[in-house]
Amino acid sequence: MTRRSGVALLAAAALAALPVLGTERDAAAVTASAPTAGAAAVAAGAGEGTGTGTGEGSAGGSGAGLSSGLGSAHGTGDLGNGRSGSGERSPGNDRGSTQRWRGGWAASAQAPHGRVPNWSTKGFTDQTVRQVVRVTTGGAKARIELSNRYGRTPLTVTGATIARAGKGASVQDGTVRNLLFGRQRSVTVPAGGEVRSDGLPMKVTALEKLAVTLYLAGPTGPSTFHQSAYVTTYRAAGDHRADIGSAAFTEQSQSWYYLSGVEVAGGKGDACRGAVVAFGDSITDGYGSTAEAYRRYPDVLAERFAATGHPRSVLNQGIGGNRITADSTWAGEKGVARFRHDVLGEPNVGSVIVLEGINDIGASASPDWPGGPAPDVSVAELVKGHRAMIKQAHEAGVKAIGATLPPFEGAAYYSERGEAKRDALNEWIRTSGEYDEVVDLDRALSDPADRDRLAPAYDSGDHLHPSDAGYRAMAEAVDLDEL
Repeated sequence: MTRRSGVALLAAAALAALPVLGTERDAAAVTASAPTAGAAAVAAGAGEGTGTGTGEGSAGGSGAGLSSGLGSAHGTGDLGNGRSGSGERSPGNDRGSTQRWRGGWAASAQAPHGRVPNWSTKGFTDQTVRQVVRVTTGGAKARIELSNRYGRTPLTVTGATIARAGKGASVQDGTVRNLLFGRQRSVTVPAGGEVRSDGLPMKVTALEKLAVTLYLAGPTGPSTFHQSAYVTTYRAAGDHRADIGSAAFTEQSQSWYYLSGVEVAGGKGDACRGAVVAFGDSITDGYGSTAEAYRRYPDVLAERFAATGHPRSVLNQGIGGNRITADSTWAGEKGVARFRHDVLGEPNVGSVIVLEGINDIGASASPDWPGGPAPDVSVAELVKGHRAMIKQAHEAGVKAIGATLPPFEGAAYYSERGEAKRDALNEWIRTSGEYDEVVDLDRALSDPADRDRLAPAYDSGDHLHPSDAGYRAMAEAVDLDEL
């Protein structure tokens, strides 16, 4: 990682004169009362495609009782939750509070769609969904975040539990705990809204896997979700939120549903250092990495922090197919619009690594881009987008770190014109001095024999997305002391 420099080439100097984009939405637009304009537009076009995942489960019955002492020391008075009332979300970093919540795990919400097989377009009725996540830092209390950001109707969650994950859909015996919302087991999330549960006393350690189980009596309608989990989500018919075993969970998906965050507080976590948010597209999301292995670059970055003895929140806010300049019904709101919510809406954020723009370049003027023809995006427009995100970060007191775009020669949407755009944008990121720090992923991942291509060892095979080794190289290119 290199410090920003005031030296610029002529091309970069010309770009530096470009005006700064205004903020795409204000604080009120991300409360639970209504979706943002961008979110509404994305949700309105959601649902294209035909894949809806596996068939309905048939297992019924209920599981064993919950362990004793559930729901103790709950309440709505947890400080620093970044929300009002039952947990409406607002931008902010929870700074100055006496109860420092910090992100343990996060995933960007997406509108329901059927572009790949999943359960989002149909939603859930009398079903239990168990989702496994790995937290990046620990604490003495835990809570979850549920998102109905792209829902068109209120979402009722009849009940939710959290437990230490076991093998597959099973959880560790004696660890199941009820989650409460305003001291109630059931919660209704308004259309376009999000809620956090009450804080639950629970010792959580860095890199530990937790299972969050939702019972949805339903019908829920189409589901807000995150398409690419790279871990397995499990579904059962009926109410199995308290089950220890996996027998009832007969269906599987590779997406997360409604769950958009797990947060921790207290304990020995490095709360004095703000969370690191990795923001970007499928390269941040981890496309091409080994499923169930936690090989994405934010995962490896979290492991590097943990190895120092000072775990730190590392939150992955990547969405496959995401672009800086254009909304998508299947790949999320444009980066300049979702940045305020997905980055600055997280608690206690200290820095953000921005890696985005290759889809704008690759899709430019493409008649075959999923969801419809894509506009031709100039380097000037990409720089405006990056400046808009830098501005939002700095206004919130968050350190902005720019990552250069890795090579993509040989990829399906590669072109010489696109390569020229990538080179120009990377030169601006390196030399303009507008980012506080720079992570040069272009140089870290390129083939020494052909700098426009990924090194063979770092190529997952599509010449665009890194392999597991490539994602590790990305994480190792980041200077931990500069985050």
